[in-house]
Amino acid sequence: MLGGIEAGGTKFVCAVGEENGTILNRIEIPTTIPEETMAKVIGFFRNYDVKAMGIGSFGPIDVNEDSPTYGYITSTPKTAWKNFALVQAIQEAFDVPVGFNTDVNAAALGEVTLGAAKGLDSCLYITVGTGIGAGAIVQGRLLQGISHPEMGHTYVRRHTSDHYEGKCPYHKDCLEGLAAGPAIEERWGEKGIQLAGKQEVWELEGYYIAQALMQYILILSPKKIILGGGVMKQKQIFPFIYENLKQLLNEYIQFPEISTDIESYIVSPGLGDHAGITGSLLLAKQALGN
Repeated sequence: MLGGIEAGGTKFVCAVGEENGTILNRIEIPTTIPEETMAKVIGFFRNYDVKAMGIGSFGPIDVNEDSPTYGYITSTPKTAWKNFALVQAIQEAFDVPVGFNTDVNAAALGEVTLGAAKGLDSCLYITVGTGIGAGAIVQGRLLQGISHPEMGHTYVRRHTSDHYEGKCPYHKDCLEGLAAGPAIEERWGEKGIQLAGKQEVWELEGYYIAQALMQYILILSPKKIILGGGVMKQKQIFPFIYENLKQLLNEYIQFPEISTDIESYIVSPGLGDHAGITGSLLLAKQALGN
């Protein structure tokens, strides 16, 4: 039996499952302060004989195994979690191997193994929710260099009608600062779910997300793009993304995935809300194998 943790800025999803990704039981725990949240997380797993754990965490995190702060959540906007040793907290409670990566990299792993990108060796998973992040699979491996990708903090061109200053505490009007859930709420005065019928909200979202996708396509050339997170449950965004992306690329890249089959190229998660936690179980499987 394996344990998985999808550590999000709003909630921790904890699950136990099998090596094939099958989830046997899962719970959700609010993300408050580390002492409170982790006590509940550890309490859940005490009921099971897990042989390895996998963690997909909000970030930034330290994924360099040679670093003295490997396993830490680092410069997160969630101040209570800054410099919190997440992997060490789990290892102290359970003497088992622990796999560790970002929540979006875990979701990308889940989708390429069992979801919408199954059978491919390349995909990009993007979450648009409380924050914006992306994980990439390139030639069958999670993309990682000096650290993990932080694609949600790239800059996009501001729409001429948009005078909102931006929500990101580090960059103000980066992609996350202009298009994540908190930015939608602050700009329009209501949560996105309450704005479903306002076309101008989703036109603007599509405008910003399409710009980011153009950059990702030009740099990474993924074989499938998967858009998840709470904001992307507003399916009316997708046509605006498709339209803006085609205009931005302007036929410079001429592949049928974009020109004639874009609805099958840029899609919702095949695993739905389970992409991240499934990927976390797969991280546990990798840790057990290592």
